[in-house]
Order: sequence, then C-alpha cells, then structure tokens
Amino acid sequence: MDAAAVTRIKAVNLLASYTAGRKMNTTNLIQPSWPSTQPKTLALYASGTSSCGNFPGHQRCPCPKSKNSIFSITRCSTKPGLDSNNATNKNPAIERDPSSKSQHLAAPVPNQALTSTCSRGLVLDLGPKNSWDSAEIGSPVVKRYIGDNEERWYMWYHGRSDINNNTSESIGLAVSSNGIHWAREENVRSSGDAGLVMNCSKNWWAFDTDSIRPSEMVIMSSPMYSAVYWLYYTGYSSEEVNLSGAPNILQNPERVHGGDKKDENHKIGKIFKSLPGLACSQDGRHWARIEGDHHSGALLDVGSDKEWDSLFIAAPHVVVHSNDDLRMYYHSYDVENGQFALGVARSRDGIRWVKLGKILGGGSKGSFDEIGVKNACVVRNSKEGNYLMAYEGVSADGMRFIGLAVSPDGLKNWTRLQEDPVLKPSEDDGWDNKGVGSPCLIQMEGNVDKWRLYYIGVGCGGRNGIGLAVSEGSNIRKFRRWADFTCKINV
Repeated sequence: MDAAAVTRIKAVNLLASYTAGRKMNTTNLIQPSWPSTQPKTLALYASGTSSCGNFPGHQRCPCPKSKNSIFSITRCSTKPGLDSNNATNKNPAIERDPSSKSQHLAAPVPNQALTSTCSRGLVLDLGPKNSWDSAEIGSPVVKRYIGDNEERWYMWYHGRSDINNNTSESIGLAVSSNGIHWAREENVRSSGDAGLVMNCSKNWWAFDTDSIRPSEMVIMSSPMYSAVYWLYYTGYSSEEVNLSGAPNILQNPERVHGGDKKDENHKIGKIFKSLPGLACSQDGRHWARIEGDHHSGALLDVGSDKEWDSLFIAAPHVVVHSNDDLRMYYHSYDVENGQFALGVARSRDGIRWVKLGKILGGGSKGSFDEIGVKNACVVRNSKEGNYLMAYEGVSADGMRFIGLAVSPDGLKNWTRLQEDPVLKPSEDDGWDNKGVGSPCLIQMEGNVDKWRLYYIGVGCGGRNGIGLAVSEGSNIRKFRRWADFTCKINV
C-alpha cells in the first residue's frame, strides 16, 4: 500500500475515534462549510433529494457506535450550476491532485478481438485486452459533481479480467465532464490497472474474498472533516448456494449475466453466497473497509432457513430519508415462491441494520418480471414527493428488462408503474440485445422532468457494457437509448 493510502486510512481511523461519545445531529441535513485547499473545488451533486445520501466509500476501520456517531448526511442537488449561495457546499476531497500520476485519464480502448457493430446508448465499453476489466463490467453507480468552473461525473463500477480465466470482480472508477463520454483514470502501477480502485479482501474469514460490486454511494460529513464517502457494496465468497429446484434459466444471475457462453470458467449455473459490505474513503479512490457486526465483517446476515432471504443478500442500495433514517434496499432469491424479490432494512447510523421484510416480488405469469425483481435503485422524486424504484426484472426465459415501481413513503405499498418495462433489450444487431439490468436512476434537478438511466447491457456471447437511456420528456414510463453521438464497438 502506498504512503498516500496509509495516510488516508489513518485519517479515517482518527475520524472514527473522534466521533466516540458524540451524538448524531438528528434534526437537519447540513451542508457544512469546508475550507478550500485548491483553486478549483467541486461540490457534490446527486440524483435528487433522497439520494444525496447516495454516495459511499471506504476501507477497513473501526465502526463508530450507532447512537454516538457525529456523522450527518450532506444534502445535495443536481442543479446545472453552482450559485454564490451554494458556495460553501464544496468538497476538496474529491478534487484531482495535479501532482498525482494516478489522476491521468486513460481513453477507453475497445477489445480488438471482435467485429464492429452499432452501439446506440453505449457509454462505457470493456477495457483493453489483458486489463482488469477486459472481460466484464457492470453495476454502475453514477454521481454528479459541480465546481466553480466545471462539471464532473463519476462512475463506480465492477469489472473482471479475461487473464487466466479469472472469475474475480473488482471495483473501478471512470470520470466524465458530461456523464456521456467516460474515461478510466490511469493507475501508476500499470496501464492494465487504469480505473481500478478496490480489490477483494485478502482475509480468509471475510465475506468478500471472491468478488465485489458497488451498489451505492453516500456522503457522511463531520465538523472536523470535509466528507467521508461511504460505499455500500456486494461481497461474494467462494461458498456455493444450493438452489435445488430453481429454474435452469437463472444461470448464476448474481455473477454472470446470461448469454451464449456456457463454459466452466464462467461458473454458469452456480450462485455464490453474497452479503452487503461497507467501505469508506476521503477521496472516492482509496478505500478502507468498515467491519459490520457479522463475523465475516458484513453488515447483514442472510435470514433463517424458512425466510425469503435465506440464500444470499445482494445489491444493497441505500437511501437517506433523514439524518437518522437510512433505508437499504436489497434482493435475494425466495425459494418458496421461486422468484427473486426485494426487501428493505432500516438503520440510524448506516452501519447497524434491522430488516423490515420483503417489499416487492415477481410479476404475474407471462410478465417481463415473472421470475422476479432485483438490483433496485430507489430515488425520491423531487417533483412528486414520492419514491421511484428502477429495478431489473427477470422473465420466464431468463431475459432481463428494466421496470419501475412507486411508493408514497419508500417503505411499503410499492406498486408497479406499468405492466411493461421502461427499457427492453435492443434489436438483433444491438450491443445489448440479450438483456438490460442493474439500473442507476438519476433525476436531473435542473430539469425535474428529465431523467437519466444508466444500466448494464448484455449482447451476444455474454459480452457487456454500460449504457445510458433518457426519459421521453416528463414521461418516465419510457426511456430511449442515448443517441446524440455515434460510436462503434468491437463485438
């Protein structure tokens, strides 16, 4: 580990110890005044009022006590500009250090092994051959930052290499000035590590030794420090889950999106146990894990044998309702009903969670989500005041679609917005013609009628990438793939 990373971890540990014995501010979502250390500073902007608690980041450090934490949630917005009244909402921690070689950008390089095809909506392709993300990318967690003179977007995502039939997934970071054209940040170690920011745990007892995927980012702040990024993620172990009696079309949905490829190296047909984890960071790039109460370091354990979430817990998406009310949406496979389902847990401090139960199951027979719902992304709708959920639906033939559900309070009474998906796989020649999923929904607060939907798309042979679709004006019942630029990919 380099000196900079060690310094940051010490800072996070100091912050955790400093908070001992202090109480959380439970009344206001604050925007603390943070000193600017560089000429250009960036303010953090998220996808609407519910999710500015929509940022995480971390590495392993002591957990502050639930009722004694001084952390408070930083409220943000997605306004297109930063006016003088917002000037104190600046976050120097996310700024680039001009002297750091790790901040250089690496332009995306397509895999040269395949032929070219149209790629409408594709905004991030696989990494170059032999890179850490050359075989698979997905799980986009997208955030927007506004500075005095510029706008930046950040995307945390998971990736997997094609070197030596690797099956382990890590977390990376790509940056953009507009949320459309993305580039990986170069790493000083090698060009093959461009964008890589977090690897699996090396501790044999940990829940995340095999793979990790980002799920959500929340920013916690304190009077002493500008901000701490809290990254909620899914961690996978090598423990195989017994799914006897489950439909064959599931084909390891938690590790590989179904495609034409069914070789043993991709572990098709197997599901591995996953649990939710938390990591922290002061810059969004160097992470330290925070150990939960579970013996493996996870935040939550699976349910008992008869409970709907007894097999695994995946995709922990966290929404901040208020300073002492955080909600975690996650999915599992309900063996009794033979469907993926979504549940919710609640927390006062973001570390210790209490499950509230299942909130949404699979659709009716013949529907696009008959086999279940998963990978939820929940946003508080600043225009309507309710909660909107984008989710991945699995049909009876294993195809993936993206649907929408709505709830008045984000806890109960979730209902589908419509019977049809808002985004389907593309036509036969599209890069994402085999399935779409893992949605990341963003409401553009400068225009509350405009929504962006980032997602993973899967094409022939299981090849995937990250795409962007936008709402049809104020109509959120249908999204179209971004098509204001033309590009080609090598498939």
